[in-house]
Amino acid sequence: MSHASIAPATSAASAATTPARPFLELRGIHKRFGGVHALRGVGFTIRPGEAYHLLGENGCGKSTVIKIMSGAHAPDEGEIILEGTSHRSLTAIQSLSAGIETVYQDLSLLPNLTVAENVALSEQLVAHGGRLARLFDRARLRETAATALKAVGLPADRAFLSTVVSDLPLAQRQLIAIARAIATRAKMVIMDEPTTSLTRREVDNLITVVERLRSEGVAVLFVTHKLDECYRIGGHAIVFRDGQCVAQGPLADYTKQQLAELMTGRRIDAERYRTGTAGTEELIAVRGLSRPPYLRDVSFTVHRGEIVGITGLADSGRNELAMAIAGVMPAVDGSIAVEGRVERIRHPAQAIRLGIGYVPEDRLAEGLFLDKSILENEIALVVRQLANAFGIVDQAKGRALADTLSQDMRLNTRNLDLPVGALSGGNQQRVLIGRWLSIRPKLLVLHGPTVGVDVGSKDTIYRVIQLLAEQGMGLVIVSDDLPELLQNCDRILVMNGGRIVAEHDARAADEDLLYRAMLAAKPASAAQTRPAVATESRP
Repeated sequence: MSHASIAPATSAASAATTPARPFLELRGIHKRFGGVHALRGVGFTIRPGEAYHLLGENGCGKSTVIKIMSGAHAPDEGEIILEGTSHRSLTAIQSLSAGIETVYQDLSLLPNLTVAENVALSEQLVAHGGRLARLFDRARLRETAATALKAVGLPADRAFLSTVVSDLPLAQRQLIAIARAIATRAKMVIMDEPTTSLTRREVDNLITVVERLRSEGVAVLFVTHKLDECYRIGGHAIVFRDGQCVAQGPLADYTKQQLAELMTGRRIDAERYRTGTAGTEELIAVRGLSRPPYLRDVSFTVHRGEIVGITGLADSGRNELAMAIAGVMPAVDGSIAVEGRVERIRHPAQAIRLGIGYVPEDRLAEGLFLDKSILENEIALVVRQLANAFGIVDQAKGRALADTLSQDMRLNTRNLDLPVGALSGGNQQRVLIGRWLSIRPKLLVLHGPTVGVDVGSKDTIYRVIQLLAEQGMGLVIVSDDLPELLQNCDRILVMNGGRIVAEHDARAADEDLLYRAMLAAKPASAAQTRPAVATESRP
């Protein structure tokens, strides 16, 4: 399909605006990695005070072009025009010195340093031409960090400034990385999946920060898969597919369906994926699950072939509930009955024996062996079953199983010997889900199943979820992505203060209804026991 067939109409508002002088222009950028042509003649323009959304499937070239702008990669061909000056390539220090600050998806924070040091490090690095003085300017460090942290809604007191970053939850680390970009007084801020770990309230705060940056003449470039957030922010769309820029223009001139079609080259509908119905046989019964202050007397059931969604703010207990069911963070009280057999799940191996699979929220840190092959990742849970009496794995059986799982998950490669770290985020997630299918679970708990996954991979994963339910598997989706739950689930449970406070039929619910339940007043006992720092994040 030619992308020209759905090119946007020119809006009167955009035509009437006099454009500012470009801050950055890319012209004819090519980049190759071995035999892979990652970027093919890419070109676009970034102007001061504007918001841009770099959209496309994983593997389309978004990360590569970010690294070229930030000085991590040099293009093979093309021209970078920075504030009117032409460059063949940029170094990292040139990029930082020019005012380009990047918040990468992996955050690139230094976990053994304090919050203040992480936030203000780049400023002092640039001030010394890429070399740090023997000692930090501590007074300046604290002043810079405090100002930037306040701008993103984080504490700026001495205790928080002195906290080692590795001791903080992921959502706060995400905001710290954004604060670091603000601290450098950047002219352009690139944010790679900035809202992946943020609650809706924190996203609202980030949008306010973006509006302030734009009002001060700072250009903001988002790399994201969340189209709803793009429309809330506004600005311009830059759409990539297969290493090429296939469309760019005012975001308001495109519908979400048009953008999805441009990104994938195929039509993707936004209707409910869930068309089947749950069975009547009770598969799982959770009774009185507690782990104060995170979980308090949680009870619910899952029927065979049913998809149950669980949502809430990040400190609602939803994350801890997912881990308790899987034995990763065992409950101190309560039980889980699997097909009538009552158990107190104490560790993950016990959950696996009961037929409970668990896809964790952070696939990179908790799920995958990135330096190992697709084959090794897919069979990791069933190695013993594939081994003979001498402990030697039957390679033919292992490869046949991995091949079947990869086909079931519609993996975009047949080369099972590729390291998982070389795959796109969407393909990595498919490998991880496929691994858990190897144990043929009765219940599959999917914790943030499409975090950091592009629109095409989301479509694939959702269709696999529906197929599993049709085959009689019970599924629990734990997510703060409300459209994801509404499109895929039979029922949605809302958690608040460690308890289930509402239950809704997904066919009749909407985002506002769910969000109101998420924000309902918490029980005082739960709220009082929360750490003061992690107000909306898992401790």
